[in-house]
Formats: sequence, C-alpha cells, structure tokens
Amino acid sequence: MNSQTSEKFLGLDHLRSLAILMVLLYHYRMFQHPDWVDKYGQFGWTGVDLFFVLSGFLISKQLFEQLKFSSNIRFKEFYIKRFFRIIPAYALTLFLYFTFPFFREKEALPPFWKFITFTQNIGLDLLHFGTFSHAWSLCIEEQFYLIFPIILLLFLKFKKVSYIKYFLLFLLLFTLSLRIISWQLLIVPNLNSSDLWRIWYMKIYYPTYTRLDGLTIGISIAFFYEYSKRFKNFVNSYGNQLFLIGLIIVGFSFWICSNQISQLASTVGFTTVSIGYGLIVMSAISKSCFLYHSKSILSTQLASLSFSIYLTHKGIIHLTQIVLQKLNIDNEGQIALLICFINCIIISLFIKYLVEKPSSKIKNYMLKIKS
Repeated sequence: MNSQTSEKFLGLDHLRSLAILMVLLYHYRMFQHPDWVDKYGQFGWTGVDLFFVLSGFLISKQLFEQLKFSSNIRFKEFYIKRFFRIIPAYALTLFLYFTFPFFREKEALPPFWKFITFTQNIGLDLLHFGTFSHAWSLCIEEQFYLIFPIILLLFLKFKKVSYIKYFLLFLLLFTLSLRIISWQLLIVPNLNSSDLWRIWYMKIYYPTYTRLDGLTIGISIAFFYEYSKRFKNFVNSYGNQLFLIGLIIVGFSFWICSNQISQLASTVGFTTVSIGYGLIVMSAISKSCFLYHSKSILSTQLASLSFSIYLTHKGIIHLTQIVLQKLNIDNEGQIALLICFINCIIISLFIKYLVEKPSSKIKNYMLKIKS
C-alpha cells in the first residue's frame, strides 16, 4: 500500500491481523457459535474502526509524501493503485452475491447500483437489506479515497497546506456533532420503539458523516508524522508508552460502549475508540516499540489476506455451516468455528493468487513499474 518512498511499518501488520480477527469473531455471532464468542466477540465491531485508522494513516501518508517532496499530487497513479487494489476482489464478491443466492448469509440485497456507486452505507436498512451489509465500511473508505486527494489539492492551490491540521480538527468535531444531533433528533424519539436497533444502525452507525473519527485520526497521525519533526521524534521515543496508554483508552472505550446504543456510546464512544486505536497505531510505527521490531510471518500473511477475508467471510461461514450441518457436525462447537475460519483463509488465498496478484501485475504495467 505504500509508495516507493514510504517506510515499511511491520508493526502495522500485527494491527491489521488483529482487526480482521476481531471482525471475524464479531460477525460469527450471527451464525451458530460457541457461547464464549458472545462474550469475547462483542467488541469486535471496533476492528472496523482500527481498519479506518490504519487506512487513514497509510493512504494519506502517501499523499502527504507527494506533497512534501514534489508539491503535487499524482492523481493518475493514486487512483490506478486504489482501483486495482480494491475493485477486482470487490467485483468478484459482488458477482458471488448477485449470481449465487445460496452464497448470501441473509435473504435480501440492497440494489446493485448502491454497491457499484459505493453508497450502500447511506440509508442502509439492516433489517430488510442485511446481506453483504459489511460493505458499508468499504463505501466510506472509497468515498474517502475519492474526495480527500481533491481536498488536499485545494489546500495546495491556495498554499495553505499547514492549515490541514485545522481542517482535520474541524472534521473530528463535525462528525461528533452530527452524532449528537442525530441522537437527539432521530434516536431519542424512538428509544421505546421496537425498531430502535434498525434506526440506530441506519442513522448513527452506517452513515459516512457520523463515522469519520477513525479516518480523521489516521490522517492526523500521517500529517504530523510527515510535517512535524517534534511529533515524529516523540512517536519514535515513546512507542511502548503510547501502546500502553492506547490500550488503556481502548479498554475504557469498551466500557463506554458496553451498551452500544446508549447516548454516551453513540456520541463520544466512537471518538474514544478511534483515539485509543490511533495511539496504538502510533506505537506500531515507533522505532522504540516492541511492535515495530517484532516480525511475524503469520501476521504478515494474515494482513495481506485481510481485505479478501473481510469481503467474503460472511458468505463463506454461511456455506460452511450448511455443509457441516449436512455432515452432522455441530455448528455450535469449536471445531466448526475453526473450520469456518480456515475456509475463510483458504478462499482468500485463492482470491490473492487468482485475482489480486494478476490485477497487481496489470497495475504495475499501467504505471510502468517493474514487478
């Protein structure tokens, strides 16, 4: 994901691996599962917020490097890279969902046009269109990839790159304010409604404008890392301390979000989660942190598969449990869980070598980069 001038942060592979495992465990609760999955998987939804912080940091860092060293943004290169990284595996997943109904973990899909325009997260009705609902986070990231380079270009045009930090602060306060307003106007009148969960997901959890915390914090880390020597030196000097503080804040955010649809969780909860993960991301890029120096083949491989696992895992778990049921294997047991997770990895390996690697070669050819 990094440009040619970017550092390779091995520590981030551990976090990406953690994020996909959290999401897998969280979503596994919608299928038959062991009892312990409910307890340990309940906060797995924050794995998406960790992905947001990681993506915000890695992608914006590429752009800030271009601004810093060439005072320009190479739009063609950026969008070609994003297209071939995202679209091939995503298109395959859409093909499976729309062509083979048995792949669907639930009954109804949102309209096809919402997926191809990456607007499926806007007004997403989880109750009636819950199939492939996890694509909502991909929609937010794609909207970010599309718009953020243009915003940077405006700052560059008016020679106000240093003002980006104020824009990021505004963005964080903006998304927090919109959640507060949405809570008061849209959730409070429905607190006693049997429809509360559906409305909460539609109005608080899924919309882009209420879920900008993680991306904004990731972008902020990248900005100060590139433009502030004091910040970079601080990060590199206190990596383990940042990890510990981040872990404490994440734990505190879990306490805040123990009731996910409460007012506190729905307003400041998402921000607290993202700040905690932001500090842990800072620790992972710190030369003084154990995460920075620990290399794991398992983490590296799992991180490389995380995107395709994220796309396909619900459908794979659904199909696996159908087969296990026909073989009279208990779907609520540990063996079934292990088989489901292994199948998710196997299918992602097929996607990696049959779809993603060929796509990467085409990308490199278009960019005239030697493989």
